Amino acid sequence: MKLFREAREGLSSFTVRERRNIAIYVCGIMLYKFGLEAFNGSIIALATNRYDYHAQQNNTTAKTFERTGLLTSLNQAFQCMGSILIAPLVKRFPTKTVLSSAILLFAVCTAILLILDASTGGTIIPDNWLKTHKKNDFSYYGTYNTDAMIPIYSAAGIVYGMVELIRRVIPRDIVGGDVKKLKRMDALVHIFYEISGTAGAFTTGLVLIPTLGNNFSFIITPCCFGCACVVWRFIDEPGFEMKNRKRERGRLEETEKVSYFWQLVIAARLFLDSVWTGMKIVFSRRRFVWLVSGYSIALYAHRFLENAICPAIAKRYLDNSAWSQIMAGGSNLGELLGALSVFLFTSLVPTPMPFLRLDAIFLFIIWYFPFWHPQPGRVIEAWRAAATLIPVSFGWAAGDVSISAYIQSSLSRFDSTSAMSENVSALGAVMAFLYTTYIVTYAITSPLLGRYLDAMYARTGGSEGGDIREGVKYIGGVQFTIVAALVLVSTMVPKGAVSWNPKALGEGNGGQKNDKEGLGDVQAGFDVEVLEGKDKGRAMNGGEMAEESK
Repeated sequence: MKLFREAREGLSSFTVRERRNIAIYVCGIMLYKFGLEAFNGSIIALATNRYDYHAQQNNTTAKTFERTGLLTSLNQAFQCMGSILIAPLVKRFPTKTVLSSAILLFAVCTAILLILDASTGGTIIPDNWLKTHKKNDFSYYGTYNTDAMIPIYSAAGIVYGMVELIRRVIPRDIVGGDVKKLKRMDALVHIFYEISGTAGAFTTGLVLIPTLGNNFSFIITPCCFGCACVVWRFIDEPGFEMKNRKRERGRLEETEKVSYFWQLVIAARLFLDSVWTGMKIVFSRRRFVWLVSGYSIALYAHRFLENAICPAIAKRYLDNSAWSQIMAGGSNLGELLGALSVFLFTSLVPTPMPFLRLDAIFLFIIWYFPFWHPQPGRVIEAWRAAATLIPVSFGWAAGDVSISAYIQSSLSRFDSTSAMSENVSALGAVMAFLYTTYIVTYAITSPLLGRYLDAMYARTGGSEGGDIREGVKYIGGVQFTIVAALVLVSTMVPKGAVSWNPKALGEGNGGQKNDKEGLGDVQAGFDVEVLEGKDKGRAMNGGEMAEESK
């Protein structure tokens, strides 16, 4: 009963206007997430099938997971570029306008692959195709070069990054700077986000891909994105922005005197400055140094599991790349439960440490993959794998939401020190550094480990019976054991974090230290000033999109 009472109190803490805006925002975010799951899941399955099919047709060694690793890593790297491009736009136009325009542009980018496939002879999968053709016959695909997917998916990453960054500002616009409101809204949005993601993953893997083929299964994505664009236009102007409208007009007049190109140059420079400043902040303070493992490395492991290991298991173990979406659905369900736990246990679990420790422990579940011998072609095996991913993603999502609130509250007022640049905000700098650390790690390891899996598959027989279990033992079991150890050790670093469920990290109100390290009073929320351009040097906050780039 206490949990339900806390949930009711959490919802009642929002004003009527805030609840209306939250409802509108959630509707848009669910449409966005559903379309996003259909797009990302279909693209990875499509690339996996196409690279395998090309190797078979040309009697060459498959480079399937090396190429898909490159595909996904470039997509995520280009998200950083998108965050740079969006910063000058938010200075000139209302937040909701930029968000709606970005999602509409994203819809256009997703449609390019549909047009390319159809224009090169691709069709929806014919009826009874699987019964009348070999299981690896994908001749109904378009005849374009599969490597063409890489620049197209990278370009989609740019607008993906634009959407992911700008939607981080909306919660602060809706509920202001209240710590508990922001944390509750983050968790609430994440809950509905993962409900839609779970439904989207299962629908894609079980309905859309079998019915349309993974070359056309994401045809719903432009429609979902277009609807989200319309819905988000109904969000009210935030109250505190209305009060500052006159000052904003004056600032815009000055901004318009500077060309967009020059603003991009400034934004790019400030992003690099943010990464450098964030590194100095993180590595010079005990209360932040643990975030490299607790946030960046944990995020990398989660993304690698969904984007590399699950597609490999689906294709090489189960002989059906589409079933990686069933596993992704289980992962999304775990994220839903994790976000729900944060929403319900806001008062009982005041720090991220218990959730991070659970995340590290649950990572050991991955060890069963190298020794698992499912019967190929049976969808029930994919459901079993999905069930085992629920606790893994539960721990990560709960830790991710909690750490995000911890970072926001700790860095929202960070006084200038010798380690700080005067041109960037502390919050933007730390998030930029943490997200860049994740991007660089993923960009390096994903193609290399994918090449290792391809070599293992070719060495053991390739399409004539190749086996990747020995490779999965190292890229899954061993790698995730190292990640788990790093995360566990990192949870012992902050002062006061030794107990399983510490009441606070450090000293002072709310566990936030207010001492010579330069921490001011606790203030929640995203550093909106970074994007709104209220200070010339706060034009870039690209790292904040790391909270949810799924």
